[in-house]
Amino acid sequence: MNIAVIPARGGSKRLPGKNIRKLAGKPLIAWTIEAAISSQQFQHVYVSTDCKKIAKISKEYGAEIPFIRPPELSTDVATTNDVIIHLIDWYENRYDQQVKTVTILQPTSPLRTSTHIKEAKSLMLSKNARAIISVCELEHPLEFCNTLDQDNSMNGFIDPINLKRTQDIQKVYRLNGAIYIIDRSYVERLSNIYSDGSYAYIMDRASSIDIDNKEDFDLANYYFNKR
Repeated sequence: MNIAVIPARGGSKRLPGKNIRKLAGKPLIAWTIEAAISSQQFQHVYVSTDCKKIAKISKEYGAEIPFIRPPELSTDVATTNDVIIHLIDWYENRYDQQVKTVTILQPTSPLRTSTHIKEAKSLMLSKNARAIISVCELEHPLEFCNTLDQDNSMNGFIDPINLKRTQDIQKVYRLNGAIYIIDRSYVERLSNIYSDGSYAYIMDRASSIDIDNKEDFDLANYYFNKR
């Protein structure tokens, strides 16, 4: 059984009401729900939320809402792993059937499409992988980054050996948070997915926007208008 889980907490300090805020004419979470359903890769598309309003809107767009998430899984310290374990335990007890793979789709990645999901699932099969994790190329060379002292001194900020043309610097990738496809064996130990048997699914940067604040939201709106 292959299921998708969209974790969507009601509280958002940087951008209140983020998951149901209208983006390009739809609630933010709707874009992820529709992409998951349209990909036709899952027997179930679940939204795990502590918010009745999110639950109602998610159901209207076709997601399944098995329960309202308990308070202990709705705090700032509750982890995605806690949320996934809770839902998988519920599912396997309810249906007496073990999940094969879980695909975690953050609602804050609205530019991730059904095509991206299908390609990531295809990669999982072709690699015989235990996990597929979406990434994108880092926006700026890692060699041009460093920490700052309290007085903001730039002394030694860049090693002279790294002062190269950007086209001569090796590409570096970062997690973009859009797609995590994991084998059932990783459910209780999500922190171990970056290991042998895990592979990267590379996405373009425009599709990799992860909405955390108003600036991210406005940028996502810009790219939707371009589409």
